[in-house]
Amino acid sequence: MIPNAIPMDMALECEACGQLQGFTLPNAACPTCGHDWMEVRHDYQRIRRLWPDILQQRPAGMWRYRELLHLRRDDCQISLGEGGTALLRARNLGLMLGAPYLFVKDERQNPTNSFKDRQAAVVISPMKEAGITGLAVASTGNVAISYSAYSAHAGIKLWTFLPGLVPPDKARGIAIYGSEIVTVTDTHNVSKRIAAHFARHRGIMADRGIRHTGTRESMKTIALEVAEQLAAILGPPAPGIPWQTPDWYVQAVSGGMGPMGFWKGYQELYRMGLVNRLPKLALIQAEGCAPMVESHRRGLQRAEPVLHPNTRLTTITTGDPGKAYESLHRIVTQHGGAFEAVSDQERFGALHMLAKIEGLSVEPAAAAAFAGLRKLLDNDVIKRKETIVVNCSGHTCPVEKRLLDDEWVKVLDTSEPLTPFRGENALPKPIAMNHSAKEATPGGILGALDQLDRLLQRIAIIEDNPDAARLLRRILQTRGGFQISEAHTGQSGMEMIRAERPDLVLLDLVCPT
Repeated sequence: MIPNAIPMDMALECEACGQLQGFTLPNAACPTCGHDWMEVRHDYQRIRRLWPDILQQRPAGMWRYRELLHLRRDDCQISLGEGGTALLRARNLGLMLGAPYLFVKDERQNPTNSFKDRQAAVVISPMKEAGITGLAVASTGNVAISYSAYSAHAGIKLWTFLPGLVPPDKARGIAIYGSEIVTVTDTHNVSKRIAAHFARHRGIMADRGIRHTGTRESMKTIALEVAEQLAAILGPPAPGIPWQTPDWYVQAVSGGMGPMGFWKGYQELYRMGLVNRLPKLALIQAEGCAPMVESHRRGLQRAEPVLHPNTRLTTITTGDPGKAYESLHRIVTQHGGAFEAVSDQERFGALHMLAKIEGLSVEPAAAAAFAGLRKLLDNDVIKRKETIVVNCSGHTCPVEKRLLDDEWVKVLDTSEPLTPFRGENALPKPIAMNHSAKEATPGGILGALDQLDRLLQRIAIIEDNPDAARLLRRILQTRGGFQISEAHTGQSGMEMIRAERPDLVLLDLVCPT
């Protein structure tokens, strides 16, 4: 755990009207205009006085930048050693491309081999602080893997909703942590709607993706590390300016949270006088699902969604990037940068090139970033003498098939026409089916969600030791989809039993009243 020098001062600023309010968990909507996209603001003058001297006392890792991360209690940090990843100089690839100042931010080195571990740590830590015990998330793979690992560490039950094109290897990488998996035979955007609906139905928290302040806050730690690491390699840029800025930051994008967080990180460093300029962003998408690229080329202020993705690059197939595109389009327009699309063939070639030239085995999304870099260099958008940092976002390690039984995933079929539900339009009429079952049960969305609950039992835990209670909860969570209640005194336990009528009670025989 990284010690904090003094209590942090934080506020939430409305992105629409600029209204400031006190920091809360979960983040409240703007009281003035009702907008729900908030930015965390810190006491930058205080942090500038502390940095970089105080950082010399801290080890490498994401939490070394504790003052710029929105967590009030250090004892609630959920960490598996994320961050502090290497900035590698790609000498062989740079020589081949004629780019001598090419660097790779090797996010494969995170605990689950993905940069999404940063997100999981910063999102789930405040959930532990707030006492949240259940979470639903929609993902194309890496987020769900990261959230599964960190939720297991925090004792939080996770339900993951995946579009049907997610590779089985990634799905197994989720299941190994004990998370519940539901595959949805539709796009990622539909998966997100169903996950949010499931969360409301179960009364648990739904992940808000890029709209969650923790998502964007976590990604700025990549920028903070790059700024320090580049300065160590290239030296400070000017007297009194300790850290460095690359000319370009390149990343493959789906929802766009990585570049948005990276940009915010450099904005905060610039505001504190730790760097003297801002980077340009190069945002890479798959040709078969490139709403940001196509919308930017047409000069659109809002992205035109891609309703039917046509690419094998499933991990970055968000057809409707929404608000994120508006922000990234504005950043690139005002400060320079580029959007580029790559084909599956170009991405496949880059994947092999990286392995054979640099010894870097990467996931398809990371390969897309390098394929896009090559196109931007060839088109002279990025100059070959400029300093370039590419986010090597992940390296997937498949889970052995035999480690999981035959019923580790459920399927939610959304091939039926969309029908209204509770006043909402365009929600799917699903069919819920167990992965190993031969029969499907049709019904509305509530019917499908009830199908997921069929085997759940109500279990009550009465245990005065929080660590023991968390361990019991986690053991139960890994064994099935139980509905678990928890109390820490005899009196509150009896009240819970009378109110909830559990099927089973796990009782500490010496629990205080």
